[in-house]
Amino acid sequence: MSQTAPLIQTLKRLLKHNGKTYVDVANCLSLSEASVKRLFSEKNISLQRLDAICLMLEIEISDLVREMQAEHSKAISELTYAQEKEIADNLDLLMITVYVLNHWSLQDIVSRYDFTEAQCINHLAHLDRLRIIELLPGNKIKLLVAANFKWLDDGPIMKLFCAKIETEFFRTRFTRETEKLVVLNGMLSDASNALFQRKMQQLAKDFDTLSKDDANLPIGQRKGYTLLMGMRDWNYERLFGDPRKIK
Repeated sequence: MSQTAPLIQTLKRLLKHNGKTYVDVANCLSLSEASVKRLFSEKNISLQRLDAICLMLEIEISDLVREMQAEHSKAISELTYAQEKEIADNLDLLMITVYVLNHWSLQDIVSRYDFTEAQCINHLAHLDRLRIIELLPGNKIKLLVAANFKWLDDGPIMKLFCAKIETEFFRTRFTRETEKLVVLNGMLSDASNALFQRKMQQLAKDFDTLSKDDANLPIGQRKGYTLLMGMRDWNYERLFGDPRKIK
């Protein structure tokens, strides 16, 4: 399995920890800030450039690799059904879990929602017991989930989300600048269907990458968005009843 994505994710964390920005990296590599952002987004950093960035951080590439291995050795990619049910059965806990996975701090949550600090810490301690986070001194939050973490496909949380989606997600006309709805209907071969599903998976990865890239921005510069993609053998005849016979 490719180690590029987790290695670059660890590098980004170390840059942030050392107070370094994309501008600092750009100066180090003699590139524009936009070029550096593209390198990180595409996860396409040459060994020579990686060595230069590590030199700026006063570490060796081997140190970066060890940090990545330590970081991901205990990371989890999914919860058990029972663990998800614990979260799904408590909507306050679920709400805080979603925000934590989007890199909100304790202060971000308390300042924007009707939780007391004690209530929030209690929920964070619950997530610590589930090993989703590590609650550090000063109530700092360290995510322990893997980069490919996801909810169980047919688990309690996905079932809850689907129920909410059916009643809430489509209560809009998708006419605002921040909204987009595309509905297509056509006939495809099985091979074309499989190809398009792979493209959907890549688009989902792109969404996740952008979300992670923006995680360092202040909460005021980020908004919550939900991307819903689906594809199935469903024809317009289901809207109109039995298809009419062609004479």
